Amino acid sequence: MPTFPPRQLMPLALILVALAPAATPAAAQTPAKGMSENAHPACPAPVAPTGAYAPWASAQAVEAGRDAATAPVLPVGGALQLALAPTPQVHYALRPEKPGGSVSFGGVVALDVAQAGSYRIALGSAAWLDVVRDGQAVMSTAHGHGPDCTGIRKMVDFTLSPGRYLVQVSANGAPQLTVMAIRQP
Repeated sequence: MPTFPPRQLMPLALILVALAPAATPAAAQTPAKGMSENAHPACPAPVAPTGAYAPWASAQAVEAGRDAATAPVLPVGGALQLALAPTPQVHYALRPEKPGGSVSFGGVVALDVAQAGSYRIALGSAAWLDVVRDGQAVMSTAHGHGPDCTGIRKMVDFTLSPGRYLVQVSANGAPQLTVMAIRQP
């Protein structure tokens, strides 16, 4: 193995230090007691959502549409407990950005918007969600997690104008999913 004089090693050492990841204390890399890796508290028991999210606890059970023609209506301010279909059986109006595989589940619901504004779609899982109108995807404006321990896992906001939209759910790992739509103040 060749040997190098110390003055030739200094530039190499500086480059290696600059490229190395910053060290962090072990405590900073480990979730706090009672916290999961995504920084959500462990839930000793489910909590019923309150306020605008209260309908979540009494979601109406329906079969999700397999296409736009069979899509049930998701009422603004209401929640549905969807029975989803295997992904290969769903015919989306627009190919989902994340369709999921042959073992995932999905479905379609309609959303009728009467007033222009910001609307939040809440899901009980990390499934993918697309809002579609006239064959075009509507871009989301915000993403977040639901209130802790309520079963609301994911919330996505959209700016919508009056009209009918399709809410396409894809890449869900289970054959059921609760979904809710809320108009934001």
